[in-house]
Amino acid sequence: MPPQPPSSSIAADTAPGGALGSAPRAVRPNRPTPVWILAWRQLRRDLRAGELRLMLVAVALAVAALSAVGFFADRLQGGMNRDALALLGGDAVVASDQPLPADFAATAAEMGLAAARSATFPSMARADEARGGAARLVSVKVVEPAYPLRGSLQIADTPQGAPRAVGNGPAAGTVWVDAAVLDALALGVGDALQLGDARLRIAQVIVQEPDRGAGFINFAPRVMLADTDLAATGLIQPASRVTWRLAVAAREGRGSDSAVQGFVSWAEARIEGRKIRGARVESLEGARPEMRQTLDRAGQFLRLVAVLAALLAAVAVGIAARGFAARHIDACAMLRVLGLPQRRIAAIYGIEIGLVGLAASVIGVLIGLVVHLVFVWLLAGLVNSDLPAPGVWPALFGLGVGMVLLAAFGLPPVLQLASVPPLRVIRRELGERKAASLGVLLAGLIGFAALLLAVAADWKLGGIAVGGFAGAWLLFALGAWGGVLLLRRAVPDVGAPRWLALATRQLGARPGLVVLQVSALALGLMALVLLVLLRTDLIASWRAATPVDAPNRFVINVQPEQSDAFQASLRQSGVANYDWYPMIRGRLLAVNDRAVQVDDYKDDRARRLVDREFNLSHAATLPGHNRVVGGAWQAEDSDAMSVEQGLAETLGLKLGDRVTFDIAGVPVTTRITSLRKVDWTSMRVNFFVMFPRAVMADLPATYIAAFRAPPQAGFDGALTRDFPNITSIDVSAQIAQIQRVLDQVISAVEFLFGFTLASGLLVLFAAVSATREARAREFALMRAMGASRRLLAAVQRTELLGVGALAGALASAAALVVGWALARYVFNFDWTAPLWVAAVGTLVGAVLAWLAGWYSLREVLRQPVNQTLRRAQE
Repeated sequence: MPPQPPSSSIAADTAPGGALGSAPRAVRPNRPTPVWILAWRQLRRDLRAGELRLMLVAVALAVAALSAVGFFADRLQGGMNRDALALLGGDAVVASDQPLPADFAATAAEMGLAAARSATFPSMARADEARGGAARLVSVKVVEPAYPLRGSLQIADTPQGAPRAVGNGPAAGTVWVDAAVLDALALGVGDALQLGDARLRIAQVIVQEPDRGAGFINFAPRVMLADTDLAATGLIQPASRVTWRLAVAAREGRGSDSAVQGFVSWAEARIEGRKIRGARVESLEGARPEMRQTLDRAGQFLRLVAVLAALLAAVAVGIAARGFAARHIDACAMLRVLGLPQRRIAAIYGIEIGLVGLAASVIGVLIGLVVHLVFVWLLAGLVNSDLPAPGVWPALFGLGVGMVLLAAFGLPPVLQLASVPPLRVIRRELGERKAASLGVLLAGLIGFAALLLAVAADWKLGGIAVGGFAGAWLLFALGAWGGVLLLRRAVPDVGAPRWLALATRQLGARPGLVVLQVSALALGLMALVLLVLLRTDLIASWRAATPVDAPNRFVINVQPEQSDAFQASLRQSGVANYDWYPMIRGRLLAVNDRAVQVDDYKDDRARRLVDREFNLSHAATLPGHNRVVGGAWQAEDSDAMSVEQGLAETLGLKLGDRVTFDIAGVPVTTRITSLRKVDWTSMRVNFFVMFPRAVMADLPATYIAAFRAPPQAGFDGALTRDFPNITSIDVSAQIAQIQRVLDQVISAVEFLFGFTLASGLLVLFAAVSATREARAREFALMRAMGASRRLLAAVQRTELLGVGALAGALASAAALVVGWALARYVFNFDWTAPLWVAAVGTLVGAVLAWLAGWYSLREVLRQPVNQTLRRAQE
């Protein structure tokens, strides 16, 4: 029976006379209602019916995830730009391992710039014998009265006192110290501190130091003194390792960016022209915190979550748009009968979808604005909560992504409604939905892929994610098609259980719909599996860097003759596990018999590495926390050397190269036989270069140890008294800080992770719900022919479990491949996904599909037969 006239607002407002079945209007009977009014009325009707809610929620979730990451990154970058000068301590800084020539400061003064010198070096600070005589490794900083030129130096009268900002350093005869110095030496403000040959009074406690930096020695607590007291300490000798810094800044009202840039250019040319070794002009990048690798990985993961949320939303929007178009085919056929042109129909639905996209995008941007505030709260202390206000760009980008998302995946199937033939009102086989125009679909996909690559901000991350999903979609479609063909042959019509035969026929009768359903389900499950596995391994890699038993003491300068006694002392104190390696100082001389010069390298890091000595070591056994990624570890080979992978890439070294080091005046030449991957964020002893030999008696060496100190009072003091020449570095506070940072980062990662889980479940719901109307018609006919509700429930359950299991198996296989690529080429950690992932993914896919299908299709089986038949005829 032909369908009844649609109760659509479009039909009512476009029928002759203005309203279907009513008398012609007396006022302007021939003027049609404006298209935008018709689109608005249709939108209100469809929203009440719930047809567009899925698209709106999917787009809003995707835009929210993208906007949250965008707002957070924008504010963080703005804060870094704002604080750049403070982190450097000036508008520009020249650093060197020797005092800079006087003309650097003189030239800065001639250019109208303020200048301030400082020097930083490690030393031992001591308490008076009357106060216990304890000693502590400290990082000494010598400053001029003008320090700091930029940033805020904050001090307090006591460790618990209120901080206040000052514009100068300590007065002569006094020092300012970190609170950790007072704790370690059992001293208080006003007490004397022995520093070298000088005895200085502790005047203040340092609360904040703007240009502290992140070098290893800065793990030690700070002692700051005036430059006029440096000579009295006698600490700097010709062989001392000191970092000298000259900070310059434009004077208020006199300087300008051009003056600073002019000095930077002059300083770089001066360093290059005079061949001043060890000198460099520092940038903000060199002042970044020690947790940069962790934060970079977290940022990459957050961007990946946002990208996957958008991809999942694209799938949900495409499926929802297809269902929306299916519901409106008959109404559009009637509109064509009533004389509405195709162009007008297309405009009405195009405006309607555009309004949905705009509303969803605005909602998503507002949600993202709120969510990014949660990020700032979760990372409190790690990032400055006093960040600048977010810019407008993340909001505009979120709006653009939402609109492109709907235009690429929602608009093509909806616009096909305009081409529905009028004859469909009497011939229902006409006007069925067709594949979208290849040109429109291709343009939308290219635009959406470009946006996702921009969101990823990393061509590797974006390429693997977008390319992996595109390839997975093709794999899923082929797998689903093959599964349908195999199912037809595997299940006979005669002899198989009735419910299984019916389910097989149902699936075989509509292979195209099965392919769509399996592909959508598999994409959703793939994203869920991928994120769960990556999250698990990423967090595990962070936790492994600082486990509960991580070393919290590093001891250097242990002499060879003290080796046995020192290790025996550790064992007597209950320290059973510790790193123990010889440490040799050497300077790179030649590669393949060609002398190495600083000018041979353009990369700043390579130039700095060549210009200083390396810490070398040797051991017959490969360290357990290192991994060989090239060549082989050749134990006890006298002509073998192992080089850290990053160093090899920076200096252009490769397997087989013969490298010469100057070790205490003796050239040592060996061949590179292996490359090692070293995690520099781990709290373990690591070296750039290692010789795979147990003994190298002809080379001068000291020993370095790393261990977890036992919970014994006085352990550090006793160790220092027994071995007064050693330097013991306590990194307990730093490990605790790193662990707090990791907890904060993990909380932020998991918070956004929930958005993607919601998007994945949305895709599952949309994929299963897409077959609701088709199943309603099929079940209506089967129930009219005598099929029981129990039989139909078994058929439905079998279909859903089968489709979900196939989707889960395909998704797990694809997630393992894409996850391996992301772990290896983007996040740089070992991929340890267990083999049982495929089995669990298959089971989870089947259960989730069945639950989603049961929820969306439960009413189909509960409706009376006559009501189901009536709906099937509409």
